[in-house]
Amino acid sequence: MLKKIVLVGLVGVLIIAFFKREQLMALFSDSAPRTVNTSQTRILLDEDPTFDMLLDKLEHEGVIDDVEAVKTLVEEEKINVSYLAGGKYIILSGTKLTDLIEGFQKGSNGEGKSEVEVNVIFNTCRDIYDLSGNISKCIVADSTSIVNYILDQKTLNKYGFTTEQIPALFLPKQYKMPYDTDAEEFVAFMAKQFKEFWNEERISKMKALGLSSQSKVTTLASIVYSEQGRVKEEWPIIAGLYLNRLNRGQKLQSDPTFKFCWGHELDGVQRLTKKHREIICDYNTYNIVGLPPGPICITPASIVDAVLNAASVDYIYMCAKPDYSGGHNFTASDRQHINNANAYQKWLAEEIKNKK
Repeated sequence: MLKKIVLVGLVGVLIIAFFKREQLMALFSDSAPRTVNTSQTRILLDEDPTFDMLLDKLEHEGVIDDVEAVKTLVEEEKINVSYLAGGKYIILSGTKLTDLIEGFQKGSNGEGKSEVEVNVIFNTCRDIYDLSGNISKCIVADSTSIVNYILDQKTLNKYGFTTEQIPALFLPKQYKMPYDTDAEEFVAFMAKQFKEFWNEERISKMKALGLSSQSKVTTLASIVYSEQGRVKEEWPIIAGLYLNRLNRGQKLQSDPTFKFCWGHELDGVQRLTKKHREIICDYNTYNIVGLPPGPICITPASIVDAVLNAASVDYIYMCAKPDYSGGHNFTASDRQHINNANAYQKWLAEEIKNKK
């Protein structure tokens, strides 16, 4: 009887020990060292950090609170911290410290395993300087380094552009790239996008229009876009009109081209005068025959495509409609164009007078 009692007691002890072991194992697995940030934390590293630099950054941002404990953990877990990557990281609250540190390790692509890309966009940029200012807000490269690299003669030679043509390399839209992208890497990225955009079909259309280079197409597109930024249905029509002028050897006589020559001096000026048009400048299509030496703005791909798919029209002239629609009146007639221009000037004078 005593043996039975002892046996039963032993079994009970073993059962209790088993459950306690399971509880301890569960507790141990759930109590893995974790970050102390209570909310999502953004970490920006401008360069590849050393392990000490990374720990200082994580402590400063409130992600960890015991640097020495993390060092001990890394040593015990034999985590390689020799090759860490800069960039942008999003650290979730309560992230395991082992996962945290391993996320900064460089992968096969040279980026951090947990690195996230940033959105890069540069719409409505007038020139390389505007573009660089916009880009520098998104990636680690500052605007000066971007401008200097783009306009460096070695860069121009590498990608086959002149200083005036280089804006054609940049097709504005939203891109994703690593935060720690420098000027050289940014331009290389955009060159890849440029090459992918200018496929065989687009090159074929370019040649059919009688234009000899992508930069010339983009230059024409920049004029179209500067003439009409609101009514996209007019883009192919305006492109067709200007192609007619080019094919006939006529001056394009586009107001945005001489405005470009004035820099920002004419920003906000509605009534352009003969004095404005008489500025001596290689971009002023009231003086030169043919296209300017390069784009007059950073031009979206959709306008480039509108030029490549220009409308077949006989128009030679365009004039803003005497209203606030943003549209234009088109014609092939000299007399009708004069009438359209007079109507617009009369309307504009009345509008200016009424606002005084």
